[in-house]
Amino acid sequence: MERITASVPVTTPPSWAVQQRLLLQTMEKSALPFWDRYVRDDGELYWDSFGGVSPDDYGYGGSSPDDFYEAFCSWPLVYLMGGGDHLLEMAHRGWEGITRQLTRSGTVHKEYARCEDQFHQSESDIFFYHLCMADPANANLAIRAQRFAGFYLNEDPEAINYDPEHRIILSPFNGSGGARRTPAGAPQPLRARENYGLPTYELPDIQSWTDTEDDEKAKRVGELMHGRWYRGDVPANLAISSLVTNAFLLTGEEKYRDWVVEYTDAWIERAQANDGLIPDNVGLSGKVGEYTNGKWHGGLYGWTLYHGWYNLQMTVTVAAANAYLLTRDNRYLEFPRRQMDRILELGEIRDIRHEQMSLGHHFVGQFTAMGERTETLLVPYRYGDAGWFDWHPPSPVFLAALWNLSMADEDWQRIEQVREAEAYDWNTVVSYRTKEDCMHEQPWLRFLAGANPDYPERILQASYQHVAWRLALVRAQTEVGTLRDVHRWQDTNPVSSEALIQLTLGAPPPVYNGGLLHCRLRYFDCGTRRPGLPEDVAALVEKVEADRTVVRLVNLNPQEDRELIVQAGGYGEHRFTGAEYDALTSPYPGRPNDYAPGPTTAERRRVSVNGKHLQVALPAGTEVTLELGTQRYVNEPTSAGP
Repeated sequence: MERITASVPVTTPPSWAVQQRLLLQTMEKSALPFWDRYVRDDGELYWDSFGGVSPDDYGYGGSSPDDFYEAFCSWPLVYLMGGGDHLLEMAHRGWEGITRQLTRSGTVHKEYARCEDQFHQSESDIFFYHLCMADPANANLAIRAQRFAGFYLNEDPEAINYDPEHRIILSPFNGSGGARRTPAGAPQPLRARENYGLPTYELPDIQSWTDTEDDEKAKRVGELMHGRWYRGDVPANLAISSLVTNAFLLTGEEKYRDWVVEYTDAWIERAQANDGLIPDNVGLSGKVGEYTNGKWHGGLYGWTLYHGWYNLQMTVTVAAANAYLLTRDNRYLEFPRRQMDRILELGEIRDIRHEQMSLGHHFVGQFTAMGERTETLLVPYRYGDAGWFDWHPPSPVFLAALWNLSMADEDWQRIEQVREAEAYDWNTVVSYRTKEDCMHEQPWLRFLAGANPDYPERILQASYQHVAWRLALVRAQTEVGTLRDVHRWQDTNPVSSEALIQLTLGAPPPVYNGGLLHCRLRYFDCGTRRPGLPEDVAALVEKVEADRTVVRLVNLNPQEDRELIVQAGGYGEHRFTGAEYDALTSPYPGRPNDYAPGPTTAERRRVSVNGKHLQVALPAGTEVTLELGTQRYVNEPTSAGP
């Protein structure tokens, strides 16, 4: 492993570096009052009810597991970037505690959801993936990862979920109890909500969500959709590719790669046959539209109900990223690219005041930044018998995620086209946070483009402000144990990873519904032999290009040396081809009677590197900016560190 020693003194501590270390320290401490308020010592959440999901809906009672695990999903991420050891320890304890709670309720079996739709299950799975990435040597995690993947390779006779002949998951509801192809008990009435509308308009006398306020009509809608939604495959199941990819990253077993490729290829073929748009339902015979009267839309969590393009683009992006990571074949990126282009082609300039958006709360920051302007680029998120509807801004999550994977000019040009069409300044940073811990992609992309130089300071300040606000919410809450708001923990979790991922790892956050962390760099502390930046060290990825990465490393400690290993890619999937940096040529620190340090000079040096790791020594009070030649997606990915 090549080794570079920094020599340029930190004469003026960069404000972003000071703020970054402050944010890390603040979030480390913020986990403790959150834990004291909401979590028992054994990791179980204070919760007095497991109602909300009836046995007739899912067959097992209890509650959907996703909201419980989401309480801690960001904690392992902050740990692996340099957060305190207690974040990992508490995250493990939280995962174990919640799993015990949900096992008692009947929702979890063999430490995994017994029967759940993958739109929700994938939200809880990301907590497990982040734990595996942060602690890959943990034998229990590897055993679990193989067991969970085995549910979909039909390795457990009690959990038959996959049909290899037709390359389908057998039901939208699946898990450790196997695919559930029929609802348990009598179908329940389905009462539509105004922001989502109806799941189908096939019933002539039921054409509005208000019609389902009538008990008899709600019962008829429920009967139709329960018979339709329990059989065959839906795109949300593509998130399972991350479950299987995670097992590969921990074990390297070829069967996991084979499954991801086989299953992803099947959905790509269906999308290609539908002019690039993924159909949202496939019958048990492998035929699209088998239970929807031949329509490519109308499946569970599909184009018509509930979120449309929002969750469909997520799952397509997640699956393509996994297949690309495992095969290094960038043709998989055409899958999300083609679908995104189809939606953007439908875009129009519309007035946001006149649109009833089902997910408008996701764009609070963008609408705030627009100020008095009300017209901007909107695209349709959903499709039904009457055509396209439910118009929103194009989600920046999808734009950034695809470009982060491809580094292709066409994907950057798409970003620029959307930016030019939208009615607000992408440089603006608004302090807000969705449960997905994202949505600041636009100002970060402008920073990488060289047009938003003070973004690091502003996003760190915004993140600090949000941590302080959430801690105030925690302190103000008094009846935690008796509240039945299952989103309480998501809404008050003060540990946020978005800013740190962007600035230190050079990537957008993981796609929330099942996405793995696809990043340009990772760090490992040589002194403590654990993941993350060493104490007192800050990092800023200033540029990411197809074959080049620029990162600035600063040791803010003027007394103690630090040493770290920089890794190419989150899973070592990239390779460094060389490193350039400035080395001090002037004398330093000089003589005591000089009264002040003299000017410094440096010369450019180059080191030949041919591997996925580079060791960097940061003597006390020094910094170095590394310009790293980078070959992307050339190594076999693995969760194992250096």
